[in-house]
Amino acid sequence: MTNPLGPRPKSLPIAPKAAPAKRSLPLADEVRDVDRQWRPIYAVWEITLACDLACRHCGSRAGKARPDELTTEQCFDLVDQMKDLGVKEITLIGGEAYLRDDWTDIVRRIRSLGMICTMTSGGRGLDLERCKAAKEAGLQSVSISIDGLEANHDAQRGVDGSFRAALQAMDHLRAVGIPFSANTQVNKINMHEIPATFDLLCEKGIHAWQVQLTTAMGRAGDETGLLLEPYQVLDAIPMIAALKEVGDARKVRLWPGNNVGYFGPYEHTLRGGWAGGHRGSCSAGRRTLGIEADGSIKGCPSLPTKDYVGGNIRDNSLKDIWERSAPLRFTRNQSLDTLHGFCRTCYYAEECKAGCNWTSHVLLGKAGDQPYCHHRASELLREGVRERIQKKTPAPGEPFDYAIFEVIREPWPEGEIAAARAKAMLDPLP
Repeated sequence: MTNPLGPRPKSLPIAPKAAPAKRSLPLADEVRDVDRQWRPIYAVWEITLACDLACRHCGSRAGKARPDELTTEQCFDLVDQMKDLGVKEITLIGGEAYLRDDWTDIVRRIRSLGMICTMTSGGRGLDLERCKAAKEAGLQSVSISIDGLEANHDAQRGVDGSFRAALQAMDHLRAVGIPFSANTQVNKINMHEIPATFDLLCEKGIHAWQVQLTTAMGRAGDETGLLLEPYQVLDAIPMIAALKEVGDARKVRLWPGNNVGYFGPYEHTLRGGWAGGHRGSCSAGRRTLGIEADGSIKGCPSLPTKDYVGGNIRDNSLKDIWERSAPLRFTRNQSLDTLHGFCRTCYYAEECKAGCNWTSHVLLGKAGDQPYCHHRASELLREGVRERIQKKTPAPGEPFDYAIFEVIREPWPEGEIAAARAKAMLDPLP
């Protein structure tokens, strides 16, 4: 089978060893009203960094367990603290969550306190016995990662046969009565087959589908052949919006990921059912919570460790970290003054605040300017220009690291601009 990505870069390890957790981080002396106002309702919890795949777009560079992952009792205590803080739903991730021997015990603890428990998985080792154990523990839904049709999926996941294993995992889940959904990354090598992928997933019986643009974090930052150019959102977003309507007709919920958007002509189609009918600003540290397997706490599971870990559950209570750590307060403090570049003067700046902070930070080295924005690409197209990315500094090769890219603005090629304007629903050039 031909690998659409070509050979894997050899300069960085496939599965680096994670450093021990950052400990004894400073907390503010005072708790503000805004810090008490916001509470996490959704948590994504990496319970181990161990993984049985070697995905070429993996932001955490998963593979080996962290050297200091929480014990079972520490996990149980954290579950209790999440309940007390107001969390309603917890999604277990890895690595691969099922590679922890006590993963079903953690599921059982979550469910015993009345919280929703789901899981995201590559599905390679999700056999019938594991699915039976998950059902008995009370797991309520599993999202299986499918990144294109077979050749593309296996190329991105780094293991031949991973596509077939993922589909078989869906069969096992169906057999034991656990509902299942799917999630898909959209990038340069698979965008052309995303509609066919969705059709296949609908036939398999998914109840929902989340789509996300591949983001320049971890191994994905090494694989520049995967990353969309910012101007390519003019193709990606209309395609996803069309599939949203297909999903509605087939009673499959399409859930646009945090970096799909924003505020372009398809926003109502994608998020018309959301409060306000559109995507607001980043919810990290306001409505969402991210947890690493060593007890490190972030406002969002995807955010890079070195910049956004606000504390460790072994040192402080979850409530204190949530309310008093600066890295978890950052979206509560966001304003127009924290934005830069195009986003600083955008019409939607106050509402959007540069969209997904994860996507912008791991691309540019800081949040506050969002190149992967449909509205932005459309506005630049009106001026006859577009943006692409170019790597400046490689990533160091550590879990949750990132390279640094620069955004290059250039004229649209004369032979492509008319078609681009038509897709963006702009009037033809005079």
